[in-house]
Amino acid sequence: QTMKGLWIPLALSCLIFLFFHHGDALLHPQATKSLNKRTKSSQRSMSLIVSTVEPFNSEIKLVLASQSPRRREILDMMGLEGKYDTIPSPLDESSLQNRLKEGGLPDPIEYTKILAGEKAKALAETLEIVLPTLVVGSDTIVDLQGKILEKPKDIDDAVATLKQLSAHSHQVHTGVAIYLVSKEGIKSVSAFTETANVHFAKLSDADIEAYVKTGEPMDKAGSYGIQGIGGQLVERIEGDYFTVMGLPMNKFSAELSRVVKSTLA
Repeated sequence: QTMKGLWIPLALSCLIFLFFHHGDALLHPQATKSLNKRTKSSQRSMSLIVSTVEPFNSEIKLVLASQSPRRREILDMMGLEGKYDTIPSPLDESSLQNRLKEGGLPDPIEYTKILAGEKAKALAETLEIVLPTLVVGSDTIVDLQGKILEKPKDIDDAVATLKQLSAHSHQVHTGVAIYLVSKEGIKSVSAFTETANVHFAKLSDADIEAYVKTGEPMDKAGSYGIQGIGGQLVERIEGDYFTVMGLPMNKFSAELSRVVKSTLA
């Protein structure tokens, strides 16, 4: 009787231990596979652009198809200052967005990857080639429960957007595409989207109106910039901070390094 009575508290202790140490896996059957995949990925060594900068300007050229000062800042932070050119993409972005909407918008992750690719491709088609050239296009969108929040049309739109984001979580997707332009022609060599989860604080009307008056939201998807005054609006993020800023540094670094090596091999 004594031994049988001990089984109940012993079993409960085991369940409590498993829940606290492996709760996600117990609640979500795919969690264990996902965790193992992430662990293996983080342990796998990958080459970054920090060790692959030497060929730029001498053996291969890099062009950023963007006017974004934030993306230029990220490239400079990566050690690429003076090693790339900035040329705005000739793509009619509004026309492309309208065509995509008419045909039924793809999901936000695919949407931002399409925009990034079309920006890079449109510029790549105009370049005269001396050295093999890598053209980088990127696009960032804010996704609130499947609704794409673009740059605000006006002040009222910016205020309305920030009120929607207040006290809620949303996703920021940044799509990146790299095109290679060479004597053999133009081809896509990389395309991906990185996502970060962003949690907004509960904002007062006074704070929203004051922030919009700074002018910072007016050229930014979702009507805020995390790297500026708008950083105050964010309680926390999950994912790469630079994804929210406009170019996911780690993933882009690894992809750019891979493409440079394969191009010059």
